Amino acid sequence: MAETAERMLIDGRWVEPRGETYELHNQWDGSLLARVPLATPEEVEAAVDAAARAFTRVASLPAHKRAALLYKTADLISRDRTALARSIALEGGKALKFALAEADRGMQTFRFAAEEAKRIHGETVPMDAAIGSEKRFGFWLREPRGPVAAISPFNFPLNLVAHKVAPALAAGNSVVLKPASSTPLTAFHLGRLLVEAGWPSGATNVITGSGAAVGDALVTDPRVAVVSFTGSPPVGRSILARAGLKKVILELGSNSAVIVAEDADFRKVFPSIVVASFANSGQICLSVQRIYVHRSRWDEFVETFVARTKILRVGDPLDPTTDVGPMISEHEAERAGSWVNEAVGAGARALTGGHRSGAVFTPTVLVDVTADMKVMRQEVFAPVVSLVPFDTIEEAFALTNDSDYGLQAGVYTESLDTAFKAVRALEVGGVMVNETSNYRADHMPYGGVKGSGLGREGLRFAIEEMTELKMAVFNL
Repeated sequence: MAETAERMLIDGRWVEPRGETYELHNQWDGSLLARVPLATPEEVEAAVDAAARAFTRVASLPAHKRAALLYKTADLISRDRTALARSIALEGGKALKFALAEADRGMQTFRFAAEEAKRIHGETVPMDAAIGSEKRFGFWLREPRGPVAAISPFNFPLNLVAHKVAPALAAGNSVVLKPASSTPLTAFHLGRLLVEAGWPSGATNVITGSGAAVGDALVTDPRVAVVSFTGSPPVGRSILARAGLKKVILELGSNSAVIVAEDADFRKVFPSIVVASFANSGQICLSVQRIYVHRSRWDEFVETFVARTKILRVGDPLDPTTDVGPMISEHEAERAGSWVNEAVGAGARALTGGHRSGAVFTPTVLVDVTADMKVMRQEVFAPVVSLVPFDTIEEAFALTNDSDYGLQAGVYTESLDTAFKAVRALEVGGVMVNETSNYRADHMPYGGVKGSGLGREGLRFAIEEMTELKMAVFNL
């Protein structure tokens, strides 16, 4: 990708920067990718004003028109699949094979949104169930809330943007998108596709800058009706405290666990569990971080897991054979290394990996860890996995639940009894049976409990979050 001078999308126009810009670099080779604008307060104001004015136009579009525009956007993503994947790989370091899969998922997310746009409806209410309301007829319906501030993370610069923008538009809302500062180019590309698809001017605005400046202005603006944020728990808590009377949707990550029960079928466990642990350098909210293995299967599991980890190819994300590329920054790779070194210093052992070169951190497998280590207790968000043995399934449930997070968990078992016990016992937003914690289909409800956030994504469920219920009662 040649160096470009990017512009922001405000009210249907690509505007030249009024203020400063910053340099965006490829984390693999250090090359300069683009100069990206830092939005001024006036530009943030203009973007919100455009979204506020466009809201009425978007809300008034009939469902079939919103669906048609979403289908058109999906078709354009499909057309630009290769270019989008290349952008994802260059700015985010994601291996090309996974970047192509993300482009496909982004297309699918817009298609799901198009389908759901035609299914937004209410229900009748049996008013005569209440004494004195025998002659009333009632129903409720869903209406769009207003402009949505979509604040997205770096790790899925297309599909997690799609999971905010697509349901917002499907519901009849307008959007101000602030992508992660480290991965804005894919969002700009999507913005161009939304304009090409024919959405009204101001329906989607794309502005860039720091969370402290741009994000805070969006969160506190009274014209913004919904804030949809994916990121760290401290920032999520700050947003919740500052947003006021807005709908706030938060996805705040996890330190996801997978349980390998005594009766697990290793043909189902491998190789998905290795990919789910180290894809995108472990920088996925659902990434497998803790694996609890029944002691009777321990030796076989560890030997196989480590062997499959060692054959992962680490390298240039644009190389089709690469499995693991660089992390999002050298600083994050240094942090991962410090956490691993701290664990090893406290008694853990690294069976493979643990090495850093620039922004690259090699896939790392730890054993002899304790529950209080950062690599276990916090979200490592790096290619680092800890293996822990257990003796009873109840112990495995307790170990999994011993976390401040609760996004998703996986359990491998051939027993329906164990599977249903897991569904009941695990304190998470989703239990994946004979799947890793990393499994997500884009139309399913997705979100967590405890420190993992508030609300749900997944097109139908995000639309519910982004619409208001209105009750109507007729006195007959």
